[in-house]
Amino acid sequence: MISQVRMLTLAVLIILLDACQSRRSNTGNEGIDDTGHLNYDLIANKLIERTALKSGENVLLVASPGRFDPLITLLGEAISRSGANYLGTISVNDTLQESWQTSFTKDTSGKNKKELQILFEIVDIGIMLPGTTPADLPYGVLQEQLERGKGRTIHFHWTGAYDLNGQLLDMDNEKDLFYQKALLETDYGALATHQKEFEEAMRNNIIRVTTPAGTDISFSIGKRPVTRQDGDASAEQATQARNLIDREVELPAGAVRVAPVEQTVNGTVAFPDAMWAGRMVTGLIMTFENGKVVEVEAASGMEAVEAEMADAGEAGSSFREFALGMNPMLMIPDKGTRWIPYYGYGAGVVRLSLGNNLELGGEVDGDYVRWNFFTDATVTVGDQVWVKDGNLIR
Repeated sequence: MISQVRMLTLAVLIILLDACQSRRSNTGNEGIDDTGHLNYDLIANKLIERTALKSGENVLLVASPGRFDPLITLLGEAISRSGANYLGTISVNDTLQESWQTSFTKDTSGKNKKELQILFEIVDIGIMLPGTTPADLPYGVLQEQLERGKGRTIHFHWTGAYDLNGQLLDMDNEKDLFYQKALLETDYGALATHQKEFEEAMRNNIIRVTTPAGTDISFSIGKRPVTRQDGDASAEQATQARNLIDREVELPAGAVRVAPVEQTVNGTVAFPDAMWAGRMVTGLIMTFENGKVVEVEAASGMEAVEAEMADAGEAGSSFREFALGMNPMLMIPDKGTRWIPYYGYGAGVVRLSLGNNLELGGEVDGDYVRWNFFTDATVTVGDQVWVKDGNLIR
């Protein structure tokens, strides 16, 4: 009887200990923030998995301190476990925890652009965390390094949600969970294969994009670089890079991006109603010849379009980029309010952009870039339909 009581007591203790351990583990993994949902541990592990770090590689984090602070410590630990060297975290504002600093990051304090360029020569990979932008000095210096064909970065923006008119939306609990699921559950191998097949199809064919509103534009890519944002941030992948954005790996992943040969871009683009120069414009149609806008008409807001294009200079009347989202995990939600996840990287979303495309391997210079999202486009490559009315069907 005593033995049975002891055994029962022991069983209860084991159950209680397991429950406590599970609760402790879950709390540590979730890294509770304002939303109480993001699992920072899993996010950190996925980011490091996608870098395929090698022993001895030097990794630098660039952060804008705030709600993603728990991720920084976890990334540092994961980097060290991989055998790579964690160089520390540089803050783009005045907030920096002592635990994030290393002798390397302390050396960067107060340094100007040229001094940072010298220090960053040892950086093999930078991880750009939410809130940082190319306007931040360390971010900009790393981009210049990529332009010289050195290193690679992960761009973990955790933003880029738009409404159907192209207006940027604030992140919230729903979008957090949506992005987390996409990051963690994307089939990266299948995505890479699908994107490669699309590039191969485009190489020797005419690409045509049409929409119910009247878009009918075609172009060729020739030998232009095609950036496949498949989430592969390995050193091996970087050796195949042909331009800056090939070395800037986006996570979540999903888009194929290319600057068509400008002289082959001909036809019309019927834009979704959207803001131009701070005003809503409706019924906007632009006609392109050899990659340049030759005619503009709009149902309303024509003055705003003219003002924005005039301010942009030649880049404002130049075709920049064709991008196709191919990640089924980032598709426009079919329930509730419809919105465009992560810069249009979801399967079937098309971007037809205006402006500078030098970073893509194009010929258009200038300081202007405008993305335009099309959620109901049909994309035909040669005689094959890849996207039908906003649905990726191949």
